[in-house]
Parts: sequence; structure tokens; C-alpha cells
Amino acid sequence: MNAMDLFRLDGARVLVTGASRGIGAAVARGLADAGCDLVLTARTLPALDGTVRAVVDRGRRAVALDGDLAEPDVAADLVDRAATALGGLDVVVHNAGIVPTAEDGSPVLAPLQHARQQDWEAVVTVNLNATAALCRAAHPRLARSGRASLVLMSSVAGLVGAPMMEAYAATKAAQISLVRSLGVGWARQGIRVNALCPGWTRTDMTEFASEAEPVSDWLTSHVPLGRWATADEVVGAALFLASPASSFVTGHALVVDGGLAVPDSGLAGHPKPASPFTAA
Repeated sequence: MNAMDLFRLDGARVLVTGASRGIGAAVARGLADAGCDLVLTARTLPALDGTVRAVVDRGRRAVALDGDLAEPDVAADLVDRAATALGGLDVVVHNAGIVPTAEDGSPVLAPLQHARQQDWEAVVTVNLNATAALCRAAHPRLARSGRASLVLMSSVAGLVGAPMMEAYAATKAAQISLVRSLGVGWARQGIRVNALCPGWTRTDMTEFASEAEPVSDWLTSHVPLGRWATADEVVGAALFLASPASSFVTGHALVVDGGLAVPDSGLAGHPKPASPFTAA
């Protein structure tokens, strides 16, 4: 077998949540390039139009499903509808997640002592509770596949201190813990479970920071590679975890962060500006 064939997923039936933009859309395109047929989810169907077109243009099937993971039973319903649409599931990439937002949709950054409990609960509901529900619903579908892989899109925020983003960081750390438990618990059923932990990546969700020079400069000063990632730079790692290339990898958190999470990486000769955040 050619080594590149290990990354092929021809005919694989894949569910990608949060596929309308950013990392989710980029991963969906990459999976289509690898030969997958895809069910794509987002909160609204129109948001998925661009990703659907990109998958179809690559000669693969794309089914769009809408559902708000903040609502009870939606996660399980999306899994059931996806499996019905594709005739089963081989791979699930759970990318959907949120940060606290204001009424206008802008992210809300606040230290824990000043954060609203309702914001904490909203993030936990989507990022952790819906993740568990989706995994639970996907289990019997994946157990019937001969090449099952479940990939949870966690974050480097789950591995390092993330002041002002405590709810998001806590749920992303919990996803990594869940991956370790499921990776062990589901291994003998042939289901591999891994986490992917991107670092600071330019997406719509991070635009509030990447386009604000003081904040962006401060964040990237802690990244040894000294820059933001693009969503496309996460695709290779996602494809690796989804494909036979990682057939002996489970319970693992793969970090794609430019070196941010390396212990004391920021002490290696990289001067840092003062933090633009101050907490009372």
C-alpha cells in the first residue's frame, strides 16, 4: 500500500458538526477530498450552503441538517438523522462549540468572578453536555462500522491557563478527559476516540482577538511560531485522526498550536507585551 493511501477514506460515511465555517468547514472539505460522503450540521441550513457546495464540487455527497445543540435531544437527533441519511456512520467529527456571547453575538470575555452563571451554563450545555449526548448516540452506529473514528474538536485552551475564558477552557479540558475514557472504554469494540486541540486559529469565532492588534500581538507572543494558524492548517491533523493513518491511535489529544502548550515555551527568548486584560 502506498503510504498516502493510509489517508484515504473512500466511501466513508461522516458526520461533521459545526460545519458552516472556520475549522468545521475546512475539515469537511478535507474529508471530501479524502473520499468521504458527509452530513454537515449547523444551527441554520442557509449557513451550510457554502460547505455543501464545496463538498459536491469535489464529487462527494453532502447532506445538510440544522439543529441547535443548546436544545435537549438535538445531539442524539442529529446522529440518528445523519446515520439514516448515509446508511450508517464510520466517522464523527464533533466540531460545534460556543463561547459566551452578548446579544449582538460578540464574544464576552470576563474573569470568572465577574462572569454570569447563565453564560457558564450555556457553554457547559453545548460544549460538554451535548458532546456527551452526541457520543452516546453515536456509539451503536460506530460499533457497527469496521473503521470507526470519533474526533472531538477540543482546544489548546483545555491544556493551558485561559483567564477570561474559564467556561470555554473547562469544557475543552473535559472533552479531553472524555476522550481518554472513551478511547479506553470503546477500544475493544473497534471505535477509536481522539481529541484535536487547535491553538489560536483565525476564524469568525476568534475575529474579536485576531483583528484587535494589542490582543493579537499579546496572544501570538506566547506562540513559539509567532503567528495565528489558518483553519486549513488543522485539516491534516483531523484527516490523520479520522483515517487509517492513525489506526493504532486512541485516547489521544493531538495538539496543533504552534508550540503554545509546550511547558515554558514562552520563556525561550520570545519577548511579550503586557497583557491587554486586567482582572480586578
